[in-house]
Amino acid sequence: MGKEILKQFLHFLGLFFISLAIVLPIRQFIIQPFLVRGESMAPNFSNFDYLFVERVSYHFRQPERGEVIVFRFPQNKSDFYIKRIIGLPAEEIMVKEGRVDVKTREGKRLSLIEPYLRSGTFIEGSFYMRLGEDEYYVLGDNRNASFDSRRWGVLPGKYIIGKVLVRIWPPTKARAFWGEEFEY
Repeated sequence: MGKEILKQFLHFLGLFFISLAIVLPIRQFIIQPFLVRGESMAPNFSNFDYLFVERVSYHFRQPERGEVIVFRFPQNKSDFYIKRIIGLPAEEIMVKEGRVDVKTREGKRLSLIEPYLRSGTFIEGSFYMRLGEDEYYVLGDNRNASFDSRRWGVLPGKYIIGKVLVRIWPPTKARAFWGEEFEY
């Protein structure tokens, strides 16, 4: 009887360590869970939405405008934020009369049409910013309640964790995020 219990315990222990050996690398290098806190991305992401963030693609390509990312807050690396990329490296961001315009590194001017924003969303004031190499400009979708690049500046690329891949909670709002609508 005692040998059988010991055998089952060792079997369980082996399964536990094999599971850890599989799950931990996946979580560390491929997909990471993320819990949304706050309403800065409403109505697209709400408080307590549970997401999976994909960590692989930015090793092979640069982040793109319109993608929703999770990153370490540059001023406190233990905090994680979720925002949308508006400006890419070496671009110029201009806001005037609530409209966001971008001058790309190639000199092309874009007036962003952001269909994912809540109607009535308006950025107050005017400002201009030129991004350096490996700097991103990020904004929350709920512009009136977002602590973002307008307040704390640019996001260095090294702090980007990954791109939002899927929302799994709440189940009624579960969906994958392959590509967002972004017009010019």
